[in-house]
Amino acid sequence: MSSPDSPPDHPPGGHVLLAPDKFKGSLTAPEVARHLGAGLRRARPGAPIVELPVADGGDGTAEAVIAAGWRRVEVEVRGPTGRPVTASLALDGRSAVVELAEASGLRRLPGGRPSPLTATSLGTGQMLAHALRLGARRIVLGVGGAACADGGAGLVQGLGGRLLDGLGKDLPPGGAALRGLHRLDLRGMPDLSGVEVIVAGEPEGTLLGRNGSATGQALRRGAGREEVRALDAGLRRWADLAEAASRTAARDRPGAGAAGGVGFAALAFLGATVEPGIGLMLDLLGFVDKARGARLVVTGEGCLDVQSLRGRAPIGVARAAARAGVPVVAAVGRRGLTGEQARKARVQAVYALTDIEPDAARCMRQAGPLLEQLTVAIADEWLPPGRTPGAARL
Repeated sequence: MSSPDSPPDHPPGGHVLLAPDKFKGSLTAPEVARHLGAGLRRARPGAPIVELPVADGGDGTAEAVIAAGWRRVEVEVRGPTGRPVTASLALDGRSAVVELAEASGLRRLPGGRPSPLTATSLGTGQMLAHALRLGARRIVLGVGGAACADGGAGLVQGLGGRLLDGLGKDLPPGGAALRGLHRLDLRGMPDLSGVEVIVAGEPEGTLLGRNGSATGQALRRGAGREEVRALDAGLRRWADLAEAASRTAARDRPGAGAAGGVGFAALAFLGATVEPGIGLMLDLLGFVDKARGARLVVTGEGCLDVQSLRGRAPIGVARAAARAGVPVVAAVGRRGLTGEQARKARVQAVYALTDIEPDAARCMRQAGPLLEQLTVAIADEWLPPGRTPGAARL
């Protein structure tokens, strides 16, 4: 918990902006925002509150912009194992947000069983094709939480491209099958002139080799050493033919390894750029405008730790709020940063569910009510009646 210090110079009537990410395995970002809002409204009736759930390009990216007013569009596509799934994308005029995890994510694996050799990004390509048919000319592709390691070959197939073996037959799905790739037929691909595609993710990680993100992700998600070697061989074959067909050298560009290599396909075939996910999402959500005049920003996620410092949503929120001159506190499931680390990241105070419920499993099950309980401490220290919020220290 934290304790109040000297109050900053912010208007006492300013609103509280709630900008949390999801609590993975417990609550979506909109649900976190709703529980924080419910608790604060009870603790400080009449206090103006604005809910703005956020995401950084991974799970929950589409839901975040839908909660901000974008239109939900549902489409049936193929999941990572080929089974049909209903996926949501978000549309706002001629802009769309397509979240890979909706179609090709880990949560779409039947029974949660990894399929590193055969999992496909086909459904993500089908979602992109649907967004184009709806008239989207600016598409943000969130690439977190991928189940596939196919280098984005499935994405190309979902957009109408064909991957053929030496007999002219279509290849089966997955990265391992790419070892048998003989040629590409791209005549069915849509015309992407005038279409801007932006990959929302950290612009790091190339496609191949020891430092290649694609096989590294497969290894972390259940692939054995032999499977990784098969995937690497397939991805090398894919990179050779894909770069020749697209006339674009993309395998060594930062971001090519994102989402099991989907970043590579986006760079090579879609002319995509790669931008840090949270910065891009905050722009889409209009964070700067919503933070203007706020007295406090409350962000959060399931676990605030050193991984959060590498571009995850709460730290992006804290830095953006600091630029706007608004103090930030975090409500989290578990605290994994020291006070000094949090302050350097512009988070003035961290409130954890484990502070009031030491049982981690219970925190997962009862995250919503516990968050509402946690807001009492936030209100006492940052929203005292008749005063401006206090600057707290960890």
